[in-house]
Amino acid sequence: MLEIKNLCKSYGEHKVLDNISFNVDKGEVIAIIGGSGCGKSTLLRCLNHIEEVTKGEILFNGENINNIPNYHQKVGMVFQQFNLFPHLSVIDNITLAPVKLHLMSKEEAEKKARKLLKDINLLEKENSRPSNLSGGEQQRVAIVRTLMMNPDVILFDEPTSSLDPEMTKEVLELIKKLIDTKMTILIVSHELGFVKDVAKRIIFLNKGRIASDDNVKNTFENSSNKELNKFLSNIN
Repeated sequence: MLEIKNLCKSYGEHKVLDNISFNVDKGEVIAIIGGSGCGKSTLLRCLNHIEEVTKGEILFNGENINNIPNYHQKVGMVFQQFNLFPHLSVIDNITLAPVKLHLMSKEEAEKKARKLLKDINLLEKENSRPSNLSGGEQQRVAIVRTLMMNPDVILFDEPTSSLDPEMTKEVLELIKKLIDTKMTILIVSHELGFVKDVAKRIIFLNKGRIASDDNVKNTFENSSNKELNKFLSNIN
């Protein structure tokens, strides 16, 4: 589904990603872990085409993403900060993009939005402003907003980093439900217990390079990679 070939990303003289290559299959759940500043978020932003790559290429179903119209509809992203419009209600935040892009009528969008809000027990909040929601509720609304576009892939960039434990639980439960639907997911997360439960594959970034790309058991129990073992030791 996604093919990343020799991807490099630099800001001036500072190289953030160095020769990154890996494939993502349909329905695969991949966790990307690593220390602060190793390039995890930058990698997701390149995959979402928010950032232009310096060298290399990203293919989606065999085609360079630079040549794919409406690519953001196919590969959605959920950010650390919820990025909801503060002046809009929950339902207006959710329906804005599909209506503006003429993917569905306002009536169709609102019907779908209400169904998704009902699924996450937030239908009664449809007319609330983001400031009246908890952090966990805002992040779940942000996930629903992404789902409105019917993406083939969802990228999660530390979706629980700004939440307390109870709110974190709410968001992780929603992500688990998405995984159960066979959604293709790449997630950057420091919640290693959650990562162990849901991911089939772990990519460990170190200094902008892929230092390890393996299954969960080998990553957490059988790795001989010194950098990875040091990272896991520090986290634990």
